[in-house]
Amino acid sequence: MQLRLPGILVAVFGLLAAAVPASAHHSFAAEFDANKCMDLTGTFTSFEWQNPHGYFHLDVKDPSGNMTSWSFETVSLSTLKRSGTQRKDFMDNRIGQDVEGKFSDSAKEY
Repeated sequence: MQLRLPGILVAVFGLLAAAVPASAHHSFAAEFDANKCMDLTGTFTSFEWQNPHGYFHLDVKDPSGNMTSWSFETVSLSTLKRSGTQRKDFMDNRIGQDVEGKFSDSAKEY
């Protein structure tokens, strides 16, 4: 029986390890189309600092003057932190300010 115990333990731990969900990873190209980049200027309305990505929201006026709300997904929070970006960079003193940037549209239709 003692000779079988190590094999049983290895099998049990192997099954347990396989049952743990793998961490998700997706590339930019899987989610977004780099050929659909656009320049937008809008009013910064809110920011959500949550794992695995942050989200920020802009109100953008189209050429005819109609307001449209846009939501944008950031890179991972760990990537933002490594680049020196902190949560406080998006806090209340930024809400209501006009911002502009280059954004990529979703590659998939939802």
